[in-house]
Amino acid sequence: MTITGDELNSEGLGQEGPASSEPRRGSLSRNGLACEEPGRDGLGRAGLGRAEAAALDEVDEAAVARALQELIAIPSVTGSPAESEIQHHLAGRLERLGMDVDLWSMDLPALRAHPGFPGAEAPREEAWGLVGTTPAGGDGPVLVLQGHVDVVPPGDHAAWDGDPFVPRVSGDLVHGRGACDMKAGLVAHLAALAAIRSAGVRLRGRVAAHFVVGEEDGGLGAFGTLRRGHGGDACVITEPTGGTLITANAGALTFRLTVLGKAAHASSRDAGVSAIDAYLPLHRALAELERARNADPAPLMAEYPIPYALSVGTLRAGDWASSVPDLLVAEGRLGVRLGEDPAHARAELERCVADACAADPWLRDRPASVSWPGGQFASGRLPEGHPLRDVVRGAHADAVGGPPVRERGAPYGSDLRLYAAAGIPTLQFGPGDVRVAHSAREHVSVREVVAVARALVLTVLRTVGTG
Repeated sequence: MTITGDELNSEGLGQEGPASSEPRRGSLSRNGLACEEPGRDGLGRAGLGRAEAAALDEVDEAAVARALQELIAIPSVTGSPAESEIQHHLAGRLERLGMDVDLWSMDLPALRAHPGFPGAEAPREEAWGLVGTTPAGGDGPVLVLQGHVDVVPPGDHAAWDGDPFVPRVSGDLVHGRGACDMKAGLVAHLAALAAIRSAGVRLRGRVAAHFVVGEEDGGLGAFGTLRRGHGGDACVITEPTGGTLITANAGALTFRLTVLGKAAHASSRDAGVSAIDAYLPLHRALAELERARNADPAPLMAEYPIPYALSVGTLRAGDWASSVPDLLVAEGRLGVRLGEDPAHARAELERCVADACAADPWLRDRPASVSWPGGQFASGRLPEGHPLRDVVRGAHADAVGGPPVRERGAPYGSDLRLYAAAGIPTLQFGPGDVRVAHSAREHVSVREVVAVARALVLTVLRTVGTG
């Protein structure tokens, strides 16, 4: 399904603004980016061109706060019908921003059958892709602004101060499920696009907003969007980065262990073998594997105590309290090192399990089985020396001020690796702190969303070019 954008109206983020000031063309070029140099605007503000200053003046903090609350109120849990609802809602917003909108129902069977399918954990009957692209301007590059619309379930509602999908405002903070992960990032994209449009700035290249489903359980939405043919010359994902630039992500592979025991009546447990007891040497072996895999992390990951975590998240065993359990199923995630082939990481865990089984009298003849369901996140990174990092860093300094944003990697998987694998240089820079994501404390600062939106305005203008 394709929707053609029309004129912005009062429901959009921002309003139609004055005509653009004098066009400026990029004076630097590398890897397809315009990389415009900042100048001095007509008011004498160093570091800003006239078009840049005009667009920054159009970033609307009140509209940012309203839009953030509207998106949080849509309970777009991964795989739920509301995941599709928010895509249609956002399609309307992009249309009102004058963008050419591609909203389509994804062919789930075809995507799942593709050898590159990134995996999924949440059941779903449908998935919608959404891309909005600014009208063609000239010969400039395409910058992708990407964000995922799905959120994780809220968990225990009693842990929240109110309904997790009824946004609660406390001073500058907005609380609710998805506030920072990552509806704040979506709003920052919308605010930046609205400000550029309202200022009447003419773009030489194009901006493509990729809003995707299914990031939390593997990356279905990004995978389907790229398979449809949507791409670009560079990409900024507004995942919560806590005031830093994330230029690399570790990977994460979901694994499942199946361990056999021998059933017996609990009063005669000596006649059986508990699958829980049989699992314990495997748990110890996995802890040793984690220590070995984290012995020498890459410099971008060195600040984390465990950059490539190996964690068992669920254990299911037994079906009756007075029986010795004869089956245990453990599921967890295996961190993938930067640059590591996921096949190598899988082989290391499988070898670890095989060695532990061979050393155990019970498991030697009944080895645990290993399978790989769910999300399969490879690692990914921005190519070393790519100008996008410095463009975003400079845009933040000129739009917001303060010290230069610090570069680091992240210990979790994200859609970055799918765009990087498609040959699109990608980094993450967005509002919010990942340490409160997925928790009942989830919140984000409106001022931080505005600051990221302002940095995105300059990033867009300095990459796609103006005029």
